[in-house]
Amino acid sequence: MNKKRKLISGSMILFELRDVVGNPFIHIFGIGMPIFFALILPRSITAGMKDSDLASTIVTSFFLATGSLIPLATVLIGYAASCAQELEKGIPQRMELFGISKKETLFNRAISEGIFMLIAFAIYVLVTGFILDLKKPVLSGVLIYALCMIVLGIICFILAHGIANLFEKFGPTYCVTMLLYFGFMALGGMMGISYDQMSKGMQAVAKMLPMTYISRDFVTVWTGKNYNFMPMIQSYLFLAAIAGILLFIVWKKTERKVH
Repeated sequence: MNKKRKLISGSMILFELRDVVGNPFIHIFGIGMPIFFALILPRSITAGMKDSDLASTIVTSFFLATGSLIPLATVLIGYAASCAQELEKGIPQRMELFGISKKETLFNRAISEGIFMLIAFAIYVLVTGFILDLKKPVLSGVLIYALCMIVLGIICFILAHGIANLFEKFGPTYCVTMLLYFGFMALGGMMGISYDQMSKGMQAVAKMLPMTYISRDFVTVWTGKNYNFMPMIQSYLFLAAIAGILLFIVWKKTERKVH
């Protein structure tokens, strides 16, 4: 009698992690770009600035904002692209022939994505943290930021899974996730246009995205000052709702295929 396979196993996590590490998109957009933006842009803005405290605040804001690009790239772009390629080649169906279910693959991939995201953050902090003149954080600020990044990573994973399974092709999936990546960057104020410079329509959309609050306000939380978290929480709930709706659409689509 065959033993029931574990849903999560060390060998499967390592297998999925090798797949994640072998994806070039996440190295370029998930590690390279955040480091580049964090090191170059703040210096160009604060060059010649006499107010050192203001300059440090701007640099810290950029550091926190560009850190949010890591879950967007490593999970949203990276996982979506990899998942779409596998679906296009029929790999999940082949793995099921060897007794590895889609649920097992999904759970182990989620853990491997989380591990790589942690590694990417470690590299980001080690490279930029010792070079940039950052505001000294309080412990609660660091913990809240870490929690925000973890939750954002989970939402990105659900979004990526939904988009990949909706299209089941690499081309459209990559196109949509890249548009979302740069769209989130622009609306989050990370492409040279601040929230105050946006049109009312863009501001209305930006208010619904967590990246806006991380970019604009999180330095307040980082330094331990009082902050109203409600708008930020609402933005997370909105993005999570979009991801949930997309996942439901994909589930209904899969259900119709089965029947």
